[in-house]
Amino acid sequence: MKFAKLLLAAAVAAVSLPASAAWPERPITLVVPWAAGGGTDAVARILAAGLEKELGKPVNVVNRTGGGGVVGHTEMVNAKPDGYTIGLATAEVTTYYWSNTAPFTYEKLTPIALVNFDSAAFNVAANSPWADLRAALDDIKKQPVGHYKLSGMAAGAAYHLAFAGLLQLEGINPKSVTVVPSQGAAPGFQELASGGAQIVPSSLPEGKPMFDAGRVKSLAVMSKEKIGAFPTVPTVKDAIGKDYEGGTWRGLAAPAGLPADVTARLVEATEKVANSEAYKSFLAERGFGYAFAKGPAFGTFLATQHKNNGEIMGALGLRLRQ
Repeated sequence: MKFAKLLLAAAVAAVSLPASAAWPERPITLVVPWAAGGGTDAVARILAAGLEKELGKPVNVVNRTGGGGVVGHTEMVNAKPDGYTIGLATAEVTTYYWSNTAPFTYEKLTPIALVNFDSAAFNVAANSPWADLRAALDDIKKQPVGHYKLSGMAAGAAYHLAFAGLLQLEGINPKSVTVVPSQGAAPGFQELASGGAQIVPSSLPEGKPMFDAGRVKSLAVMSKEKIGAFPTVPTVKDAIGKDYEGGTWRGLAAPAGLPADVTARLVEATEKVANSEAYKSFLAERGFGYAFAKGPAFGTFLATQHKNNGEIMGALGLRLRQ
């Protein structure tokens, strides 16, 4: 009788305890390491809208700027690995270790999915004396180091490395053009408009408002093919007869140590969003580049980027670690 009562009590307790709900149970924060209004912010917001539908919980975009993206990426790395703080990591996360601007590498993140790759464009003021890319490169080659300046990012950031690679392709010292640091493309274009810089190597979509206002022109885009939304902008091969690609990427990531079930759910949801017509159309209409690699494939991509960026940063004199 006593044993029966114990069994009954255990059964009642089991029924009265609520089952643990599957992740997510509450809103999710999506950290963006760059300013509102830029390309990363735009991609993050369309991605967040799609994830909300897939996950059934609000996904709130929070911009954490500063330190050339270090502040936002540090928040991603240091967040509790429970899936409630994730981030849209950018190419710069594979440069911080080499420049000694942050103690971590991409290995401190759980790779969810690569969702975008944007080719860099060689943007100049509308009244620039350079009529085309060949004229610009020839002029840069003639001038002393520091005569011309570029902006739109921190030194050693993805677009800076893409630009430096183009200079190397032409046999030009990659240190020739000095960086005027800024927290993203939007303030970089202000530098361009005010004469504080002569070049902003950003994605084409980030420069669209300035293009539309007649204040900026693009001499070339560093991609294999022309960008559909910007058909008048030539590729580097079109402009100087040489193949060259360079740019930045964005990918969803979470802190290292994310539980396997949460990781799987995030990968699944992100894949659905990234392959949706709404997401692809958003990118295409604005000139953003589509790319997708999930989980381990994104992890391999990160490792390759880390290695390659270390090499070019060495050529720029920006590599402070071995």
